[in-house]
Amino acid sequence: MKMSANTADKDNNVSTNKNISLPISRVRLIMKSSPDVSNINQEALFLTTKATELFVQYLAVSSFNNGSGKGSKSLSYSDLASTAEENDTFHFLTDILPKKILAGDYLKTLEQIEDEEADI
Repeated sequence: MKMSANTADKDNNVSTNKNISLPISRVRLIMKSSPDVSNINQEALFLTTKATELFVQYLAVSSFNNGSGKGSKSLSYSDLASTAEENDTFHFLTDILPKKILAGDYLKTLEQIEDEEADI
């Protein structure tokens, strides 16, 4: 009997901590920040955390493979931003990962927009 009880305890510990890198408490906090969420099931929390990890990994690998840092084995913000802009799968991230532009270029763009609006 002791043998099966210990095995069950080990299985529970393994299943709840199976290769999770993100802090579950932080994911719970983010999920609870929604006004629609009152209670969070442990299984749902685990699955959401694992899915988030897999998504971030997929984004990083895709960005690395399509990015400019392959030779130096590095991943930069611009690689992530380019992937978000160019890949339909990640296009919803373009507001979160915008391409960086110089302040001067941004000001010129704003002036052009203002000129166009004045012409209308």
